[in-house]
Amino acid sequence: MLRVMSRLLLAWIALVASVAALAEAPLPSSAIASSGIEAGLPLADNVIVRKSERRLYLMRNGQVLRSYRVALGLRPDGHKQFEGDYRTPEGKYRLVRRNPNSEFFLSIQVSYPNDQDIARARAQGHRPGGAIMIHGQPNVPRKSRDYYTNVDWTEGCIALANSDMVEIWLMTPPDTPIEIQP
Repeated sequence: MLRVMSRLLLAWIALVASVAALAEAPLPSSAIASSGIEAGLPLADNVIVRKSERRLYLMRNGQVLRSYRVALGLRPDGHKQFEGDYRTPEGKYRLVRRNPNSEFFLSIQVSYPNDQDIARARAQGHRPGGAIMIHGQPNVPRKSRDYYTNVDWTEGCIALANSDMVEIWLMTPPDTPIEIQP
């Protein structure tokens, strides 16, 4: 039942994104974020990523609502130090911006880098990087589906199956806290 509902929601999001593109107007994130309530899904008040488990947890009042398998940066161990290190950051951030038209199926930006990340990278003579996202699969895949499912393949982002990304998109309101743990 959940897979059928996810596919229906996916079709709805694609339709809304197409209409917005035709109108040459940006798709408001609030319209999509609030649709979780309309779809009868609970809203998360926190997101936890446990890199060692390759899991993302949607939480509400300390209880797990959903759990998903994720792929991480090509070098998943350790905190992101600088742009181009292929690591997924660790720490406390927020989900700050949504992009329904990215090169990946839906994306939600993580607020990396924070002030500490910027200072650390500068002290090493590097830029901290940015554009760390939670996102689905590439819209134009260059590898097999099996690769994206079983390998850490991003440049530092947190990637999921597209059907999982629909639920995360619908169940996380703007500015949701996210904690990325080792």
